[in-house]
Amino acid sequence: MKQKQTFSFFSTYELAYLAMTVATCTVGRLLFQFLPNIQPMTAIFLIITLQLGVFRGLLVNILSVLITNIYLGMGVWTISQILAFSLIICLMGLFCQSMLFRKSRLLQALFSVFAGFLYGFIFALIDVKVYGMPQFWPYYLVGFSFDLLHAIGNGVFYLILSPIFQRLFIKTVKKQA
Repeated sequence: MKQKQTFSFFSTYELAYLAMTVATCTVGRLLFQFLPNIQPMTAIFLIITLQLGVFRGLLVNILSVLITNIYLGMGVWTISQILAFSLIICLMGLFCQSMLFRKSRLLQALFSVFAGFLYGFIFALIDVKVYGMPQFWPYYLVGFSFDLLHAIGNGVFYLILSPIFQRLFIKTVKKQA
């Protein structure tokens, strides 16, 4: 007798891993909210994108931003946050196609630092349009110190969290097999 095969988009272990990742992003952002622009979300998004691909990185991004903004405040900036993180995740997906990039934690950490600046740039571009500001560069430059903090935080969090998430990922993959 043939067993009916069901289509599962996520394995149980992968779903648990993604849920744990969203929870880690949420707690990490809330825990570090007193420090301006220093939080582990960007680094975690990049790690997940490296491990599981762009789609899952985007999924963790959207859920994490929506959940944390329920606590911290929801507004039009939520869309800017999701879009900025999404563009960074897509760019990470492109870089992940290079084997040199995938094997070099240093290159990945450098990209995470760059992502802090890119996030601020994209966010400022969207804000200028949404709020109808007359000039982009003065607005962007005023927030540059926050982007610098975001970039430094990304690099530090990436170097700390990458090995931890790698071990968790390997354990999850072994359970799936």
